Amino acid sequence: MNFTRWSARLPGTPRRAAARPDRADRGSVPAARGESGPQPWPDDAAEAPALDDLSVRDILGQLPALVALLHGPEHRVAYVNDAYAAAFGPRPLGAPAAKALPELDELGLLPLMDQVLRSGKPRTVKSRKTQAAGSYTVTCSPVGIPGHDEGGVLVFAADVTDHAEAAERLRASERRHRETAVTLQRSLLPQELEQPDDLRVAATYQPGGKDAAVGGDWYDVITLGAGRTALVIGDVMGRGVRAAAVMGQLRTAVRAYARLDLPPHEVLQLLDGLAAEIDASQIATCVYAVHDPNEGRLVYASAGHLPVLVRHEDGTVHRAADPTGPPLGTGGWLHTSGTIALPPGATAVLYTDGLVERRGEDIDEGVASLERALSGAVGTPQVVCDRLIRSLGVTAEHDDDVAVLVCQHPARTGPAAELFHNAALDLLGGIEAAPRARAFASGVLASWRFPVELRDLGVLAASELVANSLQHGTPPMRLRLRRTDRRLIIEVTDGDDHLPRRRRADPGDEAGRGISIVATIASSWGSRRTPGGGKAVWCEFALPA
Repeated sequence: MNFTRWSARLPGTPRRAAARPDRADRGSVPAARGESGPQPWPDDAAEAPALDDLSVRDILGQLPALVALLHGPEHRVAYVNDAYAAAFGPRPLGAPAAKALPELDELGLLPLMDQVLRSGKPRTVKSRKTQAAGSYTVTCSPVGIPGHDEGGVLVFAADVTDHAEAAERLRASERRHRETAVTLQRSLLPQELEQPDDLRVAATYQPGGKDAAVGGDWYDVITLGAGRTALVIGDVMGRGVRAAAVMGQLRTAVRAYARLDLPPHEVLQLLDGLAAEIDASQIATCVYAVHDPNEGRLVYASAGHLPVLVRHEDGTVHRAADPTGPPLGTGGWLHTSGTIALPPGATAVLYTDGLVERRGEDIDEGVASLERALSGAVGTPQVVCDRLIRSLGVTAEHDDDVAVLVCQHPARTGPAAELFHNAALDLLGGIEAAPRARAFASGVLASWRFPVELRDLGVLAASELVANSLQHGTPPMRLRLRRTDRRLIIEVTDGDDHLPRRRRADPGDEAGRGISIVATIASSWGSRRTPGGGKAVWCEFALPA
């Protein structure tokens, strides 16, 4: 921009007449195609003003934007337009900007003007806010000023206060929406994890950074009875409140289906149909695994989720293999269950894709990184959770939700091992089975040094469960007793898959009271079908403190 004619355009100075075509010349324009003769200009056509008739000062003075002209290394004031004076007040000419224009310092423009003056290139800053006069987008352009070799800077500031306030309202709305989603998400997750007798568990949930919408990651630990525990982790792929609401419904449904004590693949089969009914547009993945301390393994089923990882005591890490079905809600797929060993001393990790998925990187590489981190992770489950989060580079600004569930099957030695015992008896049937079961239960419970009252109740419960199995079940039959640090578990298995139910026996009935007796004297009882066909009926007694 050149201000050579700046002084010549001040009001009252003579102006050079602009050359204008006369009327005759204007009528000699070329004829349009298909017409003959010259086409005259209309007599009433308005004459456009010549550019030289316009004063730069007049133009800048009438702009709604704020304009200031500064010259020299100290950025002395050469001119401010009316809009600038209206916004910040009149400014003395010739004074340096650092003293005369404090608002430029407030906007952070003084160093920027130094750069413009040195480089000769314009610079722009967007939506800078002042304390009193709103927000501005400012462009600083180098200019040449007549009579000044030092050059100058033209400051052009557009008032964007309305836009800035609208953007701030939008950001505040997004913050409130995200806070609502995070609050809903956290309220739907377990507030306190159940702590099974035979497992130590911990979980971590971390929402994505402030620029990432909250997703639907979730986890749960469900005590099934008879010492068995269900471990669940899932991920609803949507974002925000909607995904969190779907997650809450799925988690509630999983807990309800878990009470049926079904195999993992049957739980996912039920959940698959429900997910389609809840919201067919939402994609969700899930792993449902069951740990039985008597078997030392996890039985699991996966609906499109990442594989379970298990670290053994020697540091080796194993990845759960197939089967893995499609995500929940797709329908038409028969899920199946798989197994992975979880012996004493082993640690299992269930996680969502936010832990291992990175842009531009194959997700298998992320899972391999997690395996390497897990191989060296020792300590309590919470320590392992925190270490995995750090090792995988998850921070408060991570771009996705992360959920991690860690469970350990502790290897007990010394005094701790004395609190955990197992005993089992195979029953061959016949009239001698019931007396054998009572004698076995009495001897085992006496050796475990239970109080006489608890021992008598345990023998009675074992006798009733065995009698029920002898009458309604088929071989093979087995009586199993298990003691933990908190409860006594009595379980009878047989080859018949018809589950018993509690019913009210009439006064004249000679049978039908066994399950009612067990339900009355025990803390809890239940039954389930076993994978190989058949059933297991169990009851629990809480140990005295």
